[in-house]
Amino acid sequence: MARDLGAYVCFEDEAGQGLRPPKGRTWAPRGARPVVRVRGAGGGRVSIAAVACYRPGDRPHLFYKLRAYRRRKGEPKGFTWQDYQDLIIVTHRQLAAPLVWCWDNLNVHLAPDLAEFAEENKAWLRLYRLPAYAPELNPVEGIWSLLKRSMANFAAADLDGLVRIVKRKLKKIQYRPHLIDGCLAGTGLTVEP
Repeated sequence: MARDLGAYVCFEDEAGQGLRPPKGRTWAPRGARPVVRVRGAGGGRVSIAAVACYRPGDRPHLFYKLRAYRRRKGEPKGFTWQDYQDLIIVTHRQLAAPLVWCWDNLNVHLAPDLAEFAEENKAWLRLYRLPAYAPELNPVEGIWSLLKRSMANFAAADLDGLVRIVKRKLKKIQYRPHLIDGCLAGTGLTVEP
């Protein structure tokens, strides 16, 4: 279908990161393991929604949206259906092409308003759900692996510092198309002309 439409195949997924850094390995003198104390509790978290877009003959693209959750009353923890709608619209405008959008079965993705939005824009948008419990089919999982690996043992002082480092690391991935292609290859899927 994507080939017939001349569309990008877009895979979307979500992740989050708190102030407690992902664990990683490092070198140290024997018997002197480095320990970094962090304040992990009460600092909030960053929610990230990313979409990797592929089309044969074009370089892959990565788009993302961040939301900082500061644990304030009435503040949404994650993304709403409007946030996902905005991400789809921004991706469509940036690529200037039809989209075949693939994502998991998150309850927000199943919102009736998003289905209505897809129906209204069926000239350039097709929504498909990936099978349940199949993260190995989503190349964005590889993006999360690259992001978490690059942030291993990084201790952010506050939420703003965490947002800055997440943006910086995602920007580095965004401008390295071979990494985004590698994430697709890791799934075993191919996008053929």
